[in-house]
Amino acid sequence: MAASSSLDELIEALRCLPGVGPKSAQRMAYHLLQRDRRGAERLAQSLSGALERLRHCARCNNFSEDEVCSRCLSSRRDVTQLCVVEMPIDLNSMEQTHAFQGLYYVLMGRLSPLDGIGPRELAFERLLNRATDGLVKEVILATNFTNEGEATAHYLSELLSARGLKVSRMARGLPVGGELEFSDAITVAQAFIERRDYS
Repeated sequence: MAASSSLDELIEALRCLPGVGPKSAQRMAYHLLQRDRRGAERLAQSLSGALERLRHCARCNNFSEDEVCSRCLSSRRDVTQLCVVEMPIDLNSMEQTHAFQGLYYVLMGRLSPLDGIGPRELAFERLLNRATDGLVKEVILATNFTNEGEATAHYLSELLSARGLKVSRMARGLPVGGELEFSDAITVAQAFIERRDYS
């Protein structure tokens, strides 16, 4: 009975992962126990170590083992630009482009009143303190182009603009290699609105 309850507990624990339902959780649990016990031990140790050592960087709010992460301490970054993203994975996507050399602030979510996530839950006050440190001149809002991401960007733009900061928003448009006939009307319209001089 104890083994069964331990198995049930493992399956239930795996269900906390995004996109993992009951069947997927069962498959993962059985795989780890039957086929990859070494992988299961490594997973358990890594997760335990991450929970013990990782915290939020005091400046950018991303995960870090130190009080201030190495990116925030880098002398190569442009301290006058602050890019606001929803999640660490969004920061990683931005970094892969090598197009932005400024600093970041990670919200760890987005406004979603239906889910009970408001400005307090996202600690907007902390972002305001960071953005008004006297060094930041421009805040680039790079939240996702979902309803919640747009609402978050709009809310933040008003807060930040009221404090005298230049606020910009990532542009939307057609993907590289995209064709007009296969794009939805809203994307085409947005690309047209956000057009720029070609010279």
